[in-house]
Amino acid sequence: MTTETAAPTAAPPSALPEGVREGNENLVRLTEAAGAKVRALVARENQGEYLRVAISGGGCNGLSYKLRFSPAPKRGDILVRSAGAPVLVDVKTALYLKGTTVDYSDRLIGGGFKFTNPNAKASCSCGESFSV
Repeated sequence: MTTETAAPTAAPPSALPEGVREGNENLVRLTEAAGAKVRALVARENQGEYLRVAISGGGCNGLSYKLRFSPAPKRGDILVRSAGAPVLVDVKTALYLKGTTVDYSDRLIGGGFKFTNPNAKASCSCGESFSV
């Protein structure tokens, strides 16, 4: 008599809310330093477990990056898991953000989150605004 044991099955990926898509690091990628800082800020600030990256009009070059925490994804969001941190991007922002790397530096001068966006034709010296 043979006994067959079922192979353990992998847990299904956590279900995304309706209207939310799973993206990848081709859209936005956090470096390990940025991921560690985001995880620390999520724990400290208690404003939500997701980092929302958005682009809005403004800044010295016409468009500027906005970072904030969000308690949950919204319909139409793209969820990217990068460097251990969940990042939310809306579809409009995704058009400008594709291929962007977000880094973090704790230097006293010039520190903070820095964006390297291959779509930007010009950026200001502070790195918080750009034009396409």
